[in-house]
Amino acid sequence: MALILGIESTAHTFGVGIVRNGKIIANKRDMYTTESGGIIPVDSARHHRELSPKIYSEALVEAGIEEKDIDAIAFSQGPGLPPCLLEGLKFAKALSERLEKPLVPVNHCVAHLEIGGVTGAKDAVLLYCSGANTQIISYASGKYRVFGETLDTGVGNFIDTFARYAGIGFPGGPKIEKFAHEGKNYIELPYAVKGMDVSFSGILTNLRQKLERKEGSLEDLSFSLQETVFAMLVETAERALAHVGKNELVLGGGVACNSRLQEMARKMCEERGAKYFCPDRSLLVDNGAMIAYLGEIMFNSGISFSGESAEKLDIKPRERTDEVKVRWK
Repeated sequence: MALILGIESTAHTFGVGIVRNGKIIANKRDMYTTESGGIIPVDSARHHRELSPKIYSEALVEAGIEEKDIDAIAFSQGPGLPPCLLEGLKFAKALSERLEKPLVPVNHCVAHLEIGGVTGAKDAVLLYCSGANTQIISYASGKYRVFGETLDTGVGNFIDTFARYAGIGFPGGPKIEKFAHEGKNYIELPYAVKGMDVSFSGILTNLRQKLERKEGSLEDLSFSLQETVFAMLVETAERALAHVGKNELVLGGGVACNSRLQEMARKMCEERGAKYFCPDRSLLVDNGAMIAYLGEIMFNSGISFSGESAEKLDIKPRERTDEVKVRWK
């Protein structure tokens, strides 16, 4: 029975999770935020560097274990912001060397999909909606394949940019959701679905123009943003379910915390007779537990690095989901 510690540091969150035998026994995290503007990578990396010892200690206490109990250290290798990924890598390597434990490099996007296993999903399509990533992923023919994705920016970054235009701090998603709850009037926006893919840049330009011209309140624009963009995401997810012939949908990523997106996805699944799964909020946002969860699966399959091979491990800021060699299935 392996006990795996996972380190998440791809963007705004530094997290440490601990998993034993597929069960999450600790999941601590801290998030870099701003009062105005978006994420500044070097500042976020500094946040990770300063908070990492505290989050690590809190995770050990929550799990009720000692350092010597750890069998391996998993870390998010990519994709993500290089300064943030480097802080996680350095922390993981320092622990590995000090505790003489092997390292397990984990793809952040695949971890979002694999953590769906805690919900009971067996062979699902993942609607992955986060800051930098928007993809529809499923396992087929030996790989995690991307059946649809954004053609420009991730849905979370799109929402955060709109929030920045509106003078709201980072992260903007939760604040936009609150404004949307108060919106009453739908304002027509571009609807950009291209086959299995989506695009947000034109919608963002349109929203910015409407803000500047005061064509609608922030509440109504937020409401319209959610209704339009989430319909796009759910449409492409439904198309992917039909394309791959599967009947399970799992939501993943921080934007999946949005109650309206969850409601629309659930309704779509009900109408087509598919099963809907959504992990707890603590497992949707970036977190160390999902890194540890996949790390344990990989470690039990013989995937780990020690000594010189561990020293050579590096970050992969641009690694795509469909580039990952799935050697544990």
